Amino acid sequence: MSEFKIKFRGVRGSYPVAKKNFLQFGGNTSCVEVNVGGHLIILDAGTGLIDAGNDLIEKYISSGVSPEERKPVKATVLISHIHQDHIQGFTFFRPLHVPSTVLNVFGNANYDENLSDELANLLFGKSFPLDLGDIAGNLNITDLNECEGILLKKNSAPVVKRIETAEDEKIGKDDVLITFYRSYAHPQEGVLIYKIKYRDKVLVYATDKESYLGGDAKLTTFARNCDLLIHDAQYTTEDYLNSFTPKQGYGHSTFDMAVECAKQACAKKLVFFHFDPGYDDKKLNSIKEHYEKSFENAQLAYEGLEINLL
Repeated sequence: MSEFKIKFRGVRGSYPVAKKNFLQFGGNTSCVEVNVGGHLIILDAGTGLIDAGNDLIEKYISSGVSPEERKPVKATVLISHIHQDHIQGFTFFRPLHVPSTVLNVFGNANYDENLSDELANLLFGKSFPLDLGDIAGNLNITDLNECEGILLKKNSAPVVKRIETAEDEKIGKDDVLITFYRSYAHPQEGVLIYKIKYRDKVLVYATDKESYLGGDAKLTTFARNCDLLIHDAQYTTEDYLNSFTPKQGYGHSTFDMAVECAKQACAKKLVFFHFDPGYDDKKLNSIKEHYEKSFENAQLAYEGLEINLL
């Protein structure tokens, strides 16, 4: 299936917000759904994952009368890092509790721990009625290492492969390639920055990373000429530099930093993402009015925003 569709399920950082003055942009934490080349990819598992799961369950139920007739949910989940706002929705992802579901989770834990143990400790056991091993669905958790990528081929399970040269990035016409690198511009051993490539289109997901003076050369190179750059924009520059409560060193970028990166990388489209939970609709609309003019094809993410790259 020739498609490359992105849907934003959660666009907040830090913690979810449920107030009437947050309805326009939404209050759920980080989660982006990508349907590409017949594959479902989910970027991060914040509380936005819960609504995504509810929609997937509806499709699953409507696909057949009995469980045996229904089309199982199959997804590749990419975890940028294991801070709470990026995994909060995982246990409440309803397809996870259906026996036919196949969920392939990729990421990397901190401090030489493995991702499976970290998720078990943080989300299950004492903090949830079930242990990780009690999950009904088929859950495969894989740690990613530097110079690796994930190859998605039609009707096949994801394959982890070495990516060391440009030759290694060559794929078949209908294949999807996921590459990444670790940015250390976020506390506690950094964050994985992902790139999804299909046909001649490229999506880069760069959340929870703080930029540098003059820009981030590594991200600029990684995102060069991408069709869509989803970039962390937790703070305004004013809040970032506030002398009373400065945000420098928190591991997040400003809207100005995101614009600078998009311009340096020659990104075709920029979406601001991962907003501070204190920014209500009024504040984000004032930001929107200013920053959507600062880059020719830029917009603020909001829950339900859909973008088609094909």
